Amino acid sequence: MEDETEKQKKHLAMVERLSKRPQSRSTKPESSTESTSSVLSHFSQLKTSIEFQLQQSQSLSSDPPNLKLHCQNISESISDLEKLVAQNSYLLPSYDVRTSLKIVSDLRQSLQNLTNQLIPKTRFSFKNKPTKKVPKDTAIPQPKQPPQPSIPDTRLATRESPGFRNKVGEVLVAEFRGSEVGEFAVSDLDSCEVRIIGSVRALFVHRLKNCRVYVGPVTGSVLIEEAEGCVFVMASHQIRIHSARKSDFYLRVRSKPIIEDSNGVRFAPYCLSYPGIEEDLRGAGLDTETGNWENVDDFRWLRAVQSPNWSVLPESERVGIVDVSNLKNADEEI
Repeated sequence: MEDETEKQKKHLAMVERLSKRPQSRSTKPESSTESTSSVLSHFSQLKTSIEFQLQQSQSLSSDPPNLKLHCQNISESISDLEKLVAQNSYLLPSYDVRTSLKIVSDLRQSLQNLTNQLIPKTRFSFKNKPTKKVPKDTAIPQPKQPPQPSIPDTRLATRESPGFRNKVGEVLVAEFRGSEVGEFAVSDLDSCEVRIIGSVRALFVHRLKNCRVYVGPVTGSVLIEEAEGCVFVMASHQIRIHSARKSDFYLRVRSKPIIEDSNGVRFAPYCLSYPGIEEDLRGAGLDTETGNWENVDDFRWLRAVQSPNWSVLPESERVGIVDVSNLKNADEEI
C-alpha cells in the first residue's frame, strides 16, 4: 500500500507542477470560470477514482451481474474524464492535453483487458444428438440463454446532447447564431450533409460514412470517432480524430490536430463561408489562421519521421470556398 500511496503522491505533485506552468495561449474565452489548476485537480481526482474501481473489479469476478454493471459504470466514468479534457482544452497547455488524453486511453485499455479477462465470451458448440420422443403431455423445457458479455460503451456522443442521429441521405442543418449552445452530437449518419451555422461549445462526431460535415467555430473541442469516406470543414480550439479512414479535413485549429488509429486522412486549411462567420470566428478566438491544420500529431506514430497515416491534401484536389448559407434544400433543421 505504501508504494501505491507514494505513486499517487508523486502523480499529484506532478499535476501541481504542471498547473503552475505559464500559459502560452493568448486567447481564452471570458466565460470560463475554471482555472488550469482546478481542471487538472478535478482530472486527478477522477483518475484516482477510476483506478480504484478497476482494482475492485477482481473482487466481483464471482458475481457476473454486478461485475457487468461495475464495468459499465467505469466506462461511463472514463468517458466523463475524456469529456472533461475536451471541454477545457482551451485552458490547458498542449502538453497537458496530450498527457491527459494518453491517460484516458490507457484507462480505457485497462478496462478492456479486465473485461476480456473477467467476462470471457461464451463459446458455442454444435453437436448431433439422437432425437428423443417426448410424450405429448410433457412440457418441453426452454433452453437457457447464455449470458451476454458486457461491452463497455465508449461513445463520445452523449444521448442527452442535442444533435443529428441515425439518418441516411439527408441534408441536416443546425443554426445557432445568437443562441447559447453547449454540446452537439452527430452520430450514425450515412451519405448525409451536415451544416452547423454559428458557434457551439463542444462537438461530438461518431460513426459517419460518406458524409460531408460543415461546422462553424467550436469554442471548445471537437472529438471524432469512426469516420470513413467523409469530408469535414471545421474550426475549433482542439480537434481529436480517432478511427478515421480515407477522409479529408479542412481545419482551423489553435492546437495541433490529434489523430489516433487512423489512416488515409488528409488535411487542408479551413474554407467555410456564411454571412457573419467572421464575427463568429472572432467571438470564438478563431479569427486568426494558425497554420496548425498541417501540424498533425499522430499518437500511434512515435518515430521521428513523418507518419504515413496522414498527408497534406494537394491544392489541385481541394474544394473551393464552401458556402452553407442556402438553407432551402435542407431536409431537417434545428
